[in-house]
Amino acid sequence: MHFGNLRYLYLLWLVPLLIIFYLYVFRRKRKVLETFASVHLLPQLSVSFSPARQKVKAALLILAFIFLAFTLTRPGWNPQPQKIERRGRDIVFLLDVSRSMLAEDLKPNRLERAKIAIRDVLDVLQGDRVALIAFAGTAVVKCPLTLDYGFFRMALENISVESTSRGGTLIGDAIRKAIQVFDDPEKKFKDIILITDGEDHDSFPVEAAKEAGKKGIRIIAVGLGDEKQGQRIPITDKFGNRTFLKYHGQEVWSKLDGDTLRKIVNVSNGGKYFGVATGTIDLGNIYRQLIARAEKRELESRTIRRYQEKFQIFLALALGLLSLEALMSERKRGV
Repeated sequence: MHFGNLRYLYLLWLVPLLIIFYLYVFRRKRKVLETFASVHLLPQLSVSFSPARQKVKAALLILAFIFLAFTLTRPGWNPQPQKIERRGRDIVFLLDVSRSMLAEDLKPNRLERAKIAIRDVLDVLQGDRVALIAFAGTAVVKCPLTLDYGFFRMALENISVESTSRGGTLIGDAIRKAIQVFDDPEKKFKDIILITDGEDHDSFPVEAAKEAGKKGIRIIAVGLGDEKQGQRIPITDKFGNRTFLKYHGQEVWSKLDGDTLRKIVNVSNGGKYFGVATGTIDLGNIYRQLIARAEKRELESRTIRRYQEKFQIFLALALGLLSLEALMSERKRGV
């Protein structure tokens, strides 16, 4: 016999307590009667009452409780082999963690909004493997390709502008790092979701995107930030004082470089660009429209033993015992 949820067997520890409870009730009833009549009159007072039937009714309730506990464990038998296949695509999230992502033209800032959007898309994934790369002046793999979404979430939570050792924004290097993460030589089933404000410091991102395209990797770019006016980059010192990032004495204004991102997706394998600017990031919809409908490959295949659940038998026995207890009278027959 196989149990689908063994923890409900702990309910059986209540059976001795139920027995003790009923013994106490029977004893208490007798003592109450003894307070109103002498011992030799008790048989006459209870002439129509059957102690044996009372004990049988208690036993029926206890047995019904036992069968209900077994019902909750979802017992089953007759195991049958069943092949489980998991199909999906490989998706690498490239997340910009440069200081420009602290700009607050999206609330609370560009980086936090991007992290929220990635968390949301995890809820609609359909068996795809995911990886996470944080990049600024360098690119760091924070989570390799995995089906363990819990581990991916944990890696995502720890992402900040301190996730890389060097400042700046090198999108090209990040794309080249993502190419290395894909472990399947087949030129299909691969997507890079690039989330950035598009600013790049001469890392030749278009050339990197061409290389990705040759390997069958599609790049979906999501551009964050104001493309016209831009936004200042807040910084907070160790005393909690808030100022704005300066370069040569002038405040730095970070703008979305949509042109670079458009060039990147145009040379990739069917790439798409989404200029979110300062609006809402709906990665879930992007996933459903572009990735969920795309061709998938088998990622995992295994054979499991699936048991035929028979909890209905125990439930029927429990209900039958409860019905019998309800119909049974504590009075003696013929009285």
